[in-house]
Amino acid sequence: MEVKVNPISTLRPSATTVEQYRKEGLWRADSILDDLARWRAETPDAPAVLASEAGRGIVRLSYAQYAEYVDRFAGALHALGVRSGQVVAIQLPNRWQVGPLVLACARLGAVAAPIMCTIRPRELERWLRRLDAVVCVTVDRWDNFEHAAALAEMAPRLPALRHRVVIGERTADGEVDFREYFEHTEHGTLPDPSVVDPDRVSLARFTSGTSGEPKAVLHTLNTSYAWYAPVADADGIGPDSRVYTPNAAVHVVGLNMGLFMPLHRGACAVMTDLWEPEALIPFLAEAQVSWIVVIPFFLSALIDAMERTSLQLPTVRLIRAGGTTVPQPLFRRVTETFGIPLDEGWGMAEGANVFTRSGEHPDLAGRTVGRPAPGHEIDLRADHPISDDRPGRLFVRSPSLCLATLGRDDGRLTVLAEHSDGWYDTGDLAAPDGHGGIRLHGRAEDRIGVDMIPVSDVESALLDHPDVRDVALVGYPNGHGGELACAVVVPGERTPTLEGLRDFLGGLGMTEWYLPSRLELLPELPRNEIGKVQKNLLRERLEPRSAD
Repeated sequence: MEVKVNPISTLRPSATTVEQYRKEGLWRADSILDDLARWRAETPDAPAVLASEAGRGIVRLSYAQYAEYVDRFAGALHALGVRSGQVVAIQLPNRWQVGPLVLACARLGAVAAPIMCTIRPRELERWLRRLDAVVCVTVDRWDNFEHAAALAEMAPRLPALRHRVVIGERTADGEVDFREYFEHTEHGTLPDPSVVDPDRVSLARFTSGTSGEPKAVLHTLNTSYAWYAPVADADGIGPDSRVYTPNAAVHVVGLNMGLFMPLHRGACAVMTDLWEPEALIPFLAEAQVSWIVVIPFFLSALIDAMERTSLQLPTVRLIRAGGTTVPQPLFRRVTETFGIPLDEGWGMAEGANVFTRSGEHPDLAGRTVGRPAPGHEIDLRADHPISDDRPGRLFVRSPSLCLATLGRDDGRLTVLAEHSDGWYDTGDLAAPDGHGGIRLHGRAEDRIGVDMIPVSDVESALLDHPDVRDVALVGYPNGHGGELACAVVVPGERTPTLEGLRDFLGGLGMTEWYLPSRLELLPELPRNEIGKVQKNLLRERLEPRSAD
């Protein structure tokens, strides 16, 4: 069998960089697979995963069982022809299988490409084609969407895709039944462990990027390690910890913090596949969750549910919020509800991670996102003195940065180390907090929302609508510290409606959370002297006005 190696999998940092980061303890010669082997040997019966799954109850995995599933899944992928350097796409909800699948890919030297279930066919097909994925693992249906059927429809247009693997109640012709083939069948000998390289690309994650064109960010096991290990050290994560996040396990925070971090420290990962706070509180209490990372909107909803039900989570010792601006009242609510301060963090799919240390500088609560770990650098740049009134552009240089990015549409591969001496422009604005950390002050570029809606994609699609003469997509506050998308439209001959625009985009197969949730009509868009839309002026129109 001819094995076609994906070029992205051959990327490695320079020998000098590897030597430097390993000497400083920021990278390591072994990997998270070695962590798993350690806990399998030392604490085989300790809980590794505790997952609540809709319709299936509670799944409990010990470290011995977790390691067995990693081997079994790797054997199944190998039997399907997956070899070192090839890409396996994983589009699943928060199910326990995500972690073992990602590690099974690493065990084969393959590249795992985790994809959120909210990504719809239009985007999914373009990613599978760009990455030349040879296998795609998906769910039969989720959140009223037929994922397996959508994958089957696009499969004939994807020449590299050899196998469609489906987790569900039933499979169709041409699909591999995950539970039968992966969970209940043993497959031959695995390749030599030497194929595991912690410094070669092993993960392809996704972001829209500052320009609006989505891109894959290409990580190694070591760049991921440099993200979660400092947080684990600072927060005292250990074998007695129970780590929970409602973030998608296939997203950067869910994978790094929710799955990799507890596995690294021999702790237990707590997972829920549905976000229904009132129903989840008893499960989280029974699981004795001690550490939570969550976006502010979910945290507010959790506290609301606790107040309605009078239920408590007495074992929670630390909560981190991030992903978007944290509303000031949330700090008070966390302290009143849990009796602890609320910690913050900031990061991005490309890497880099700054965070507050619990109990440190309590007077800065709500006015800092923290500072980086040792060996991780930040730099604020501007042609003027930097202050809260005039913030600077945030640059980072870090062992947690991805090795490269890959454009979804133009296919451009950008190796970060080859540009600006390794400094990466985050596109965010920040100012010093006075204690070695930073305060964030919004985005310098055109980004919208936690998951960074690809603005140019949506605008280009809307310009094909017969009732749209001109359009700009801008963010507006959602009332919970985040952003939603507003379409500011110059109408054509007829006046468009929000429902009509959403139906039009949905008909193209566009991901639902890309769609605008507000419509504003203008006779013309404000543009500067070179013809660029002045989106800052549009955002000002959308800002809520306080009463006099």
